[in-house]
Amino acid sequence: MANPRFDRSPPERDPTRINERIRVSEVRLIDEEGTQVGIVPTEQALALASERDLDLVEVAPDARPPVTRLLDYSKYKYEQEQKAKAARKHQQQVNVREIKLRPKIATHDYETKRGHVERFLRQMDKVKVTIMFRGREQAHPERGRALLQRLYDDIEDLATIEQEPEQEGRNMSMLLAPVRAKGSDAERSAA
Repeated sequence: MANPRFDRSPPERDPTRINERIRVSEVRLIDEEGTQVGIVPTEQALALASERDLDLVEVAPDARPPVTRLLDYSKYKYEQEQKAKAARKHQQQVNVREIKLRPKIATHDYETKRGHVERFLRQMDKVKVTIMFRGREQAHPERGRALLQRLYDDIEDLATIEQEPEQEGRNMSMLLAPVRAKGSDAERSAA
């Protein structure tokens, strides 16, 4: 078996073209203040960049001619990384946890499963509650629906029904979402 230390792929090369890596005859140039200079030959843009001790960075490679900007590349790269980091920080991971029940569940087993559902909802996870039918139990889907309704009634203050109970083959499932997640969405849209 190959040693995993030597099985590494080469480091990811930055796809942004800067300075001499820009290989087109002319570019649309934007200076360091953000004002558009116009379409200039690449050599002239490079000379202007070196004169001002800045880098010529291609910001829109798909445009014709490509859009370039005079700026300090290391500072630009750092700001881009910070923006990406902030965007990742503000993303909220939504986990969907699943609890499986049977239609003829014993009282203590039901209480235990309800406790699990409550814990998941307090952790701000969505919960998919699935009732598994076997054999003749499939002839009585109303029992499964009643069990799901009973569970929802018991935890109504913690959850809202995101997906109503529906039969999927031998299983019936319902998706519950935490109440505070719904409220925070409304608060975010109001702000």
